[in-house]
Amino acid sequence: MDLRKLKTLIDLVSESGISELEVNEGEDRVRIVNAGSSAPSGQVVYANHPAPVMQAPTANSAPAASPVNEAPAVDTGFVARSPMVGTFYRAPNPESPNFVSIGDTVKVGQTLCIIEAMKLLNEIESEFAGVVKEILCENGQGVEFDQPLFIIA
Repeated sequence: MDLRKLKTLIDLVSESGISELEVNEGEDRVRIVNAGSSAPSGQVVYANHPAPVMQAPTANSAPAASPVNEAPAVDTGFVARSPMVGTFYRAPNPESPNFVSIGDTVKVGQTLCIIEAMKLLNEIESEFAGVVKEILCENGQGVEFDQPLFIIA
């Protein structure tokens, strides 16, 4: 969808007073939300894939469980975290040795693991020098954004 169409849609939302407009064109989806009467234009959300729908909790719904701390409490050491969602691999391929093992000394910039995301292999490098104290993921395991991967002290 080109910028002229987007600008026209934004102007339409702001002038008409409607609170929200959603347009699907092929696989492209545009959702414009009017921020209020004081704002001259609306907020634009543009995505190639539909966004997940979140439900607001109701009065009879059970309260959400509190999040569980995935990493153990570490007084000294750096927790290397996943910068993305993907699949964790300890080695570049199944026949190769692991990038690091528990007890290995690592330098800043040394590859710790690979995270595969959308068929791309992303090398995760150490941000600190030290000794690998703990590896918190299994080879081939799915990981989430900001999930702890390694403890380096």
